[in-house]
Amino acid sequence: MALLINGEKIEDAAIQQEAERLRPEYETVFADMDPEGREAQLLDWSKENVIERVLINQEAKKDGDKIPKAEVEAALARLKQQYENQQELYKNFNAQDDQKIKEAIELQMRVERKLKDVGKDLPKSSPDDIERYYEENKEQFKSADQVRVAHIVKYVDWQTDEATAHNAIKQAQNELKNGAAFEMVVDRYTDCADGGGDLGYVTRGQMVEEFEDVVFNLGVGQISDIFCTRFGFHIAKIYDRKPGIIASLEEVKAEILDRLKEQMREKALDEYIDQLKSKAKIEQI
Repeated sequence: MALLINGEKIEDAAIQQEAERLRPEYETVFADMDPEGREAQLLDWSKENVIERVLINQEAKKDGDKIPKAEVEAALARLKQQYENQQELYKNFNAQDDQKIKEAIELQMRVERKLKDVGKDLPKSSPDDIERYYEENKEQFKSADQVRVAHIVKYVDWQTDEATAHNAIKQAQNELKNGAAFEMVVDRYTDCADGGGDLGYVTRGQMVEEFEDVVFNLGVGQISDIFCTRFGFHIAKIYDRKPGIIASLEEVKAEILDRLKEQMREKALDEYIDQLKSKAKIEQI
């Protein structure tokens, strides 16, 4: 079903194209939703996106200040550099020559200028706004937990099969159970002996998930059981823990200002689009 937006006809293909652009991420986020309802919602959101884009484009075209030709030419030159095969460029823009592409570039520049105008002259956030945001979002400014960990590792690779690696690390574990110092056993068994297997301080998110699931659940001085990751078999020991700490307001003040400014810009843009919709004549044909 086509749309008529302020007299401009928009074919259904444009909505379908927008739906395909959104589909990969959309279906991941709404994977648990009923497929039929999910598809209906996707098409509805795609239609709204197309309407908003057309309305903004229409407003941008009304702007009497032209974009300098030199800027358009320079943008086209940069765009061409991104394509090894120039025919792909023309195909993506559904164009036979540079003229249509330049028209698209100029329109995009007009849109960017229009949106920049919408977001200008925003009020500055007050100290109270900044402090309120900080208090309500403190956990976002917390640094990740850290542990200082060393490990004995036996790699499973083209040189060592799984059974051989497991037998070797089992011997290391037996020595530990019999009272041998971890630091002595590391040197005799690990495939990563640099620094006695000491990995230093490890931050959450830095190592593979299977490794972190074990080491971040150990206490200081505790030695793990044998566990497996995609690299092979491990035994880990924790030497120290550093819990995440919340940064001070002063340390994150600039970041908060940027976030508040972005929130105000998005709100101003939403209000601008709502105004365009309220004045627009939108029909299904």
